Amino acid sequence: MTSVTPEIRQRVERLRQQLLKANYAYYVLDNPIMEDSVYDRLYRELQDLETQYPELIVPDSPTQRVGDRPASQFTSVRHNIPLYSLENAFSLEELAKWQERWQRVVPDIKQVEYVCELKIDGNALALTYENGVFVRGVTRGDGVTGEDITHNVRTIRSIPLRLHLETPPPIVEVRGEAFLPLDEFDRINQERAQAGEPLFANPRNAAAGTLRQLDPKIVDKRRLKFFAYTLHLPNHNTLKSQWEALEFLKEMGFAVNPNCKLCQSLKEVEEYFQYWETGRRTLPYMTDGIVVKINDFQLQEKLGFTQKFPRWAIALKYPAEEAPTIVKEIAVNVGRTGAVTPIAIMEPVHLAGTIVQKATLHNSDRIAQLDIRVGDTVIVRKAGEIIPEVVRVMHELRPPDSQPFQMPTHCPECGSQLVRLAGEAVTRCVNSSCPAILRASIVHWASRDALDIRGLGEKIVILLIENGSIESIADLYDLKPEQIASLERMGTKSAENLVNAIAQSKEQPWSRVLYGLGIRYVGSVTAKLLADNFPCVEQLSQASIAALESVYGIGAEIAESVYDWFKIPANQMLIRRLQAAGLQLASTSTSKGDRPRALAGKTFVITGTLPTLTRDEAKDLIEKAGGKVTGSVSAKTDYLVVGEKAGSKLEKAQQLGITQLTESQLLDILQKS
Repeated sequence: MTSVTPEIRQRVERLRQQLLKANYAYYVLDNPIMEDSVYDRLYRELQDLETQYPELIVPDSPTQRVGDRPASQFTSVRHNIPLYSLENAFSLEELAKWQERWQRVVPDIKQVEYVCELKIDGNALALTYENGVFVRGVTRGDGVTGEDITHNVRTIRSIPLRLHLETPPPIVEVRGEAFLPLDEFDRINQERAQAGEPLFANPRNAAAGTLRQLDPKIVDKRRLKFFAYTLHLPNHNTLKSQWEALEFLKEMGFAVNPNCKLCQSLKEVEEYFQYWETGRRTLPYMTDGIVVKINDFQLQEKLGFTQKFPRWAIALKYPAEEAPTIVKEIAVNVGRTGAVTPIAIMEPVHLAGTIVQKATLHNSDRIAQLDIRVGDTVIVRKAGEIIPEVVRVMHELRPPDSQPFQMPTHCPECGSQLVRLAGEAVTRCVNSSCPAILRASIVHWASRDALDIRGLGEKIVILLIENGSIESIADLYDLKPEQIASLERMGTKSAENLVNAIAQSKEQPWSRVLYGLGIRYVGSVTAKLLADNFPCVEQLSQASIAALESVYGIGAEIAESVYDWFKIPANQMLIRRLQAAGLQLASTSTSKGDRPRALAGKTFVITGTLPTLTRDEAKDLIEKAGGKVTGSVSAKTDYLVVGEKAGSKLEKAQQLGITQLTESQLLDILQKS
């Protein structure tokens, strides 16, 4: 039997005292001091320790109280209109600050109407209707591209296959949330339990898994529902507000959440939020907050977007699931911008459906605010239910010998002195040769959304840096198979595959290269915006701050960052080396001498099995030549590419008199482009 150490005895006593205090506050004072989930976790920890060390059980332990609480594949498609994410607020104070921010942009406007909608905990979808008929359903994805799950979306009975309008607009795009009602979630998990299958962690995960089923019959059986909340009508100016748009969505046959409200002030918004914090418990579906939008569309247009979010909307979230755990270590991580981020390494804890062992501590200011130390019991939650963070320290459970944490004064990777610039909360390593910065930059360059170099993971990058093979992103394109084969656990075949993957990355488009450069504030969506407006690196590198800011969606912060990046000599040298290596530093149309692309403005549909090309390959060739590929035949279709076993699309094309092409005819056209 394991002996009881003083540390274990002390831990048990502190847990016991804290739980007794919580019991008193909850049952006697009717004023809880901790969440139920936190209480349960601490209770279970005490229970486990007492089971392991029964000699520590005492009659007044909370565990001894009588009656105490018991222990395939889908096609990736580009969205017609990007799906921006929303900024999150986690308190009414943050909501008020949001209002102050947008009022600074339009100082002449103080009083506005807001539309409040419940934030449904599901999966965002973009639905496209042509002439009133549903033609495409796409997941949110990264906001620019998503997965085409049209067949599955058709099974959702609250989504109309035809709009309830006598004269529908030519094109309508509707955004909304697909979700799984709670009774369906329970039913599905009961069936999975009986079948010995793993249970879904929550309704949102269940909805996501359902939408990605390859068999639409399974989707149909799971009875997903859908609430519409956004409407896009190109060249249609009759709707003046979000509230009118919601009413029009109802007219078109969509289910709109019945609990939305038009509010005349921020005070009414706060009352709505507070009401539903408890009222949501009675709803037949999950909601994790509310969405607040400025009602007037004209004002929305004036406010525009930051680099990530619309200024005219915000998500106000209810407190996320929280859990207690113990800090084992506080480490620091040096990122690709040199930012030194402290990280809490913790005992593993189950949180919002995942196992969490690390949580960001953001910066030295946050550490001082929390007064967090190794050995502390902390409460962890997922910020926005995505990124784990420490929200508070339970100082009552702190070990007596704990020591305050001090941020390092020198970089843990290169030894350079760290700096904290005026006006910034972040401590940085400013040594551009720092191995950590280089490592993170190359890992980012190889990531899926950037150059997508398969096989170039962090471990390989570390080995290549340590043996001196690479000192820059550009060095990747000089690597020889024998250099890689000499690395630990890398054979000749693996080395050849990696060299080939690096070579293939030269075909990635300009927007991905731009994202891969890791310019501060330039995410994948922003990189696409910049690449669309500055179709080659020469134009972007010579653009003024004013020219950059003139792009819709590009703010002053991004503009200054991009401008400054291209003025650094080392970055100019990197661009020259990447050009010499053959990377795509211009959009397709400009990289071929600005020749007009043969298929520009033409719309294609592909049907049947082609002799040599897959549909994705044919689609890629058409799009590179300037064409557009859609999933259904309409009067706007210019060409139908026909393979074997063509179905109803061929019949419809014949009825509409649309030109048909074989694969060889398509390739002939492409060769001339």
